[in-house]
Amino acid sequence: MTAHLDPRGDVAVLVPAAGAGVRLGPGGPKALRLLGGEPLLVHAVRRAAAARGVRLIVVAAPPADVAFVRELLAPVAEVTVVPGGADRQSSVSAALSVVPPEVDVVLVHDAARALAPAALVESVAAAVRGGAGAVIPVLPVVDTIKEVDASEVVLGTVDRSTLRAVQTPQGFRRDLLVAAHAAAVAAHTDDAGMVEKLGERVLCVPGSDHAMKITRPIDLVLAEYLLGHEAGSTA
Repeated sequence: MTAHLDPRGDVAVLVPAAGAGVRLGPGGPKALRLLGGEPLLVHAVRRAAAARGVRLIVVAAPPADVAFVRELLAPVAEVTVVPGGADRQSSVSAALSVVPPEVDVVLVHDAARALAPAALVESVAAAVRGGAGAVIPVLPVVDTIKEVDASEVVLGTVDRSTLRAVQTPQGFRRDLLVAAHAAAVAAHTDDAGMVEKLGERVLCVPGSDHAMKITRPIDLVLAEYLLGHEAGSTA
């Protein structure tokens, strides 16, 4: 059943999905790899569409696969699909360019975090709505972290109490995200990093264990387990 988005909502969710995902191994664009028989992108969009307040979902797909992705997502939700760019940053910019100016809250999500729950989408959006210009969901770092030199010799142990592992969706006030992309002169691994370069404050909110990033083959195994656990808990 196709999910109907909220026409009165104030949130746009952007999903850059044009990357190859080479660390996941051969098999085509990462966003289109299968998890539980469905592409990661389908899982991510379905959960985003279930969140309250979402008015628009824009997917930046591989240029050669725009028609295929549009057809793939049609049964899932009312999604706008645009050609992605050569890197993540340009794909986000392409998706951002079609967001209507009256949409105040923009979330940037990764298809690789396919199991991020709708509640996390709502939490990030609520923090932006509450006055934060930029919001990131995070988890505490649990491993011991070592700083090393170029020869892999340990220089010291980093205090992990001040460290956080960052997830998506990341949320932004629309005008701030537009300004960050306009000012960017180098590639960034996430949009919050671009906002930081502007000297703007970035707020952290609690993340979710289910918003893990599927990057390596072993991540797919864990995601399959989580997906199966979800299905079992709702049976």
